Amino acid sequence: MPELPEVETTRRGIEPFLQNQLIEFVEVRNGSLRWPVSPEVHELRATIVKNITRRGKYIILHFDKGSVLIHLGMSGSLRVVDSTMAAQKHDHLDFHLASGKIIRFNDPRRFGSVLWAPDWSSHVLIETLGLEPFDMGFTGEYLYQAAQTKKVTAKQFIMNSKLVVGVGNIYANEALFMAGIHPKRAVNRISLKRMNLFVEKIKEVLSLAIEQGGTTLKDFVGSDGKPGYFQQQLYVYGRRGKACKKCGSTLQEIRLNNRSTVFCKHCQT
Repeated sequence: MPELPEVETTRRGIEPFLQNQLIEFVEVRNGSLRWPVSPEVHELRATIVKNITRRGKYIILHFDKGSVLIHLGMSGSLRVVDSTMAAQKHDHLDFHLASGKIIRFNDPRRFGSVLWAPDWSSHVLIETLGLEPFDMGFTGEYLYQAAQTKKVTAKQFIMNSKLVVGVGNIYANEALFMAGIHPKRAVNRISLKRMNLFVEKIKEVLSLAIEQGGTTLKDFVGSDGKPGYFQQQLYVYGRRGKACKKCGSTLQEIRLNNRSTVFCKHCQT
């Protein structure tokens, strides 16, 4: 599933082609996604995109009278293509631009969504989201205080999108390793000092992944159709049975909340 770095990579990729551009019309070939494509999206025409932002894993196209919320789901992508490029099997929706370009939504599994919101910030899918990891308020103190009443593992805790958005499975594995925290450690037993380090490493790993264009393990490609390259720098995720890059020990894998969790028993306590 595309996580925050992949979504931010996509947002940055389409922004130069969409910012202040005229959408002539939207072509919906298959509106049966996770939720049906909103009727307002079908009818969107002759409208200028004012801005393109991201909230959590949602890419938001802002117009004068509302916004389009796009979620890539498990396998979705937004690509910039020429108007002469024929649509393929899983190309479900096209934003046709006056420039001659198309922003094309491709989603083989159809778990993504394209929804209209008169006020994006109060949409039911947005209003309960936690802090962005690059917000000033996302600090070790913030995590430490939130953890005091929780009886969950560090891995479960940091993947709660009502606490902080964008720390999905890949980056939770990596940040825990970089901070030296065992994924099964009780979160209310982590000191403030280690929480400060944890926040530092979360921001570091997400920043590095964005710089590398995200992580491609199976489905993800950026707006130009190219894969992300951060997978080449992964310390633990997807490396079960391989040598730890720090100490040489064999990496182990467990399941937490039915998610693959790879760690080093020597480097993480």
